[in-house]
Amino acid sequence: MTELNDTLARVTRRIIERSAPTRGRYLDLIKRGRDAGTNRTMLSCGNLAHAFAASGDDKPAIRAGNAPNIGIVTAYNDMLSAHQPYGRYPEAIKLAAREVGATAQVAGGVPAMCDGVTQGQAGMELSLFSRDTIALGTAVALSHAMFEGALMLGICDKIVPGMLIGALRFGHLPVIFVPAGPMPSGLPNKEKQRVRQLYAEGKAGKAELLDAESASYHSPGTCTFYGTANSNQMMMEVMGLHMPGAAFVNPGTKLRAELTRAATHRVAAIGWDGEDYRPLGLCIDEKAIVNAAIGLLATGGSTNHAIHLPAIARAAGILIDWTDLAELSAAVPLIARVYPNGPDDVNHFHEAGGMAWIISELLRHGLLHRDVRTVARADLADYGRTPMLVDDALVWDQPPTQPANDAILRPVSNPFSADGGMKLLSGNLGRCIMKTSAVDSARWTIEAPARVFSDQDQVLAAFKAGELDRDVVVVVRFQGPRANGMPELHKLTPPLGVLQDKGFRIALVTDGRMSGASGKVPAAIHLSPEALGGGPIAKLRDGDLVRVCAETGTLEALVDAAEWAARTEAPAPPAPFGTGRELFALFRQQADSAEAGASPVLAAMESER
Repeated sequence: MTELNDTLARVTRRIIERSAPTRGRYLDLIKRGRDAGTNRTMLSCGNLAHAFAASGDDKPAIRAGNAPNIGIVTAYNDMLSAHQPYGRYPEAIKLAAREVGATAQVAGGVPAMCDGVTQGQAGMELSLFSRDTIALGTAVALSHAMFEGALMLGICDKIVPGMLIGALRFGHLPVIFVPAGPMPSGLPNKEKQRVRQLYAEGKAGKAELLDAESASYHSPGTCTFYGTANSNQMMMEVMGLHMPGAAFVNPGTKLRAELTRAATHRVAAIGWDGEDYRPLGLCIDEKAIVNAAIGLLATGGSTNHAIHLPAIARAAGILIDWTDLAELSAAVPLIARVYPNGPDDVNHFHEAGGMAWIISELLRHGLLHRDVRTVARADLADYGRTPMLVDDALVWDQPPTQPANDAILRPVSNPFSADGGMKLLSGNLGRCIMKTSAVDSARWTIEAPARVFSDQDQVLAAFKAGELDRDVVVVVRFQGPRANGMPELHKLTPPLGVLQDKGFRIALVTDGRMSGASGKVPAAIHLSPEALGGGPIAKLRDGDLVRVCAETGTLEALVDAAEWAARTEAPAPPAPFGTGRELFALFRQQADSAEAGASPVLAAMESER
């Protein structure tokens, strides 16, 4: 077996040592959940009768209590294209469960918010906190104590992290995530981005823009760019929570249906009464979390996971930070280029070798922990194989020995970049991250006067007025989790891209988020501490010289130290109101830092210990 990379081994050891007390408490929790927790055998007759009253043909089996009962937690809605295929999944899962002597019930539903619909709108301020809402909904669904295993039907940005956080509090249960796959390729993402930029310049009309958008997002399935939703699917593979190779198989295909059927059979086989018990809380350990980080870095995945991954880890008693991610990034080469890091989408990525290539290649070079417990039969090497149908039977091919397209996938020996393209920046403005995998290296250092805003609409107004036609560091503050829920500022991407294409030296600095598909403009994001509550970004003024440097890992306001210390902080805007945002005041008040995961639910949970 290939020797583990030194940096990977060192960072993993550090995380294990740091997490020992909290991980120990978590392992005690899941042991109690299995041995002394509430389960079907402890329910009263009245409890049970309520639970199987509407179970139809499955009622005798559920009543007898001799077969596994699988809880389905679904994020189905038919507005969100990625989740529309889930409408028919529960019935198919129930049929598959009966094939192996098990039963299945829909335990509950959780919201599935589409960031694509809410980008640039007031609803985007609910987006990050929808993750914690989903975690709570997942916990409510599983709290009925009727289930010996669970299937999670979720794909998109906050849905998978939220479901995983919630399910981890029931870590004694085996859990498999069941994806629905990406929509077929439509209008190339690069062409869509071209039309968006033309619209920002006033050179294309709304009808032309809508034509381009609807030709790109055109049918059921996940959007095809490599943003947060598809980064979720990558992480579920690298963490061993999918059936191997399930991530990027298109909806409505026979292979997709057989992978869902196989997941149902498998979750029924790995419960605590069998010989191959694989509880979620033991599958997700320190090594699995490190593997997820490495997968993110090796593929140029979404920056949103610099927030989600620490939150997921905390739910399992594991503590990671951005220093861990930065050290791993320096050791992990970028071996995939998928839009926005390259011209090709996730369907092309899958056809070129996809996750099977990524996992098998990283394992060959000691860049993943192979010895992890997954929901499959052996170890992580199972995920280096590609699923296929042979005579209508589901089988897995041998690991690929080379990628089918070296413009999309490369070997570790000849990567697109020597590092994973996620940089930690720090200085007198705080700590933040910058994704460099889609940014030209000539733009990794920007030093320019600041122009300071409190929301992205102010930026757009200044852009349209020509006030930003110069070298400038655009600062957008009061966008953190405690201020307004930390919305993505994705609609800034086209105008900032226009300014950069005019030859100006442009950077963005914000305590908010960018889209998981953010691209060519250098963006120092997730700045912590945030402006609300005393973060140094609240001291910045128009004209202050700001240096953003991914080369040296620095983010600094180049202001005289005495003057900087004497400055007062800018007043915060009014609290968000309308579009239901006022209902999330409790979440804003309780949220912790972006680096810790920006989770009000986890912060409150930990405060009670």
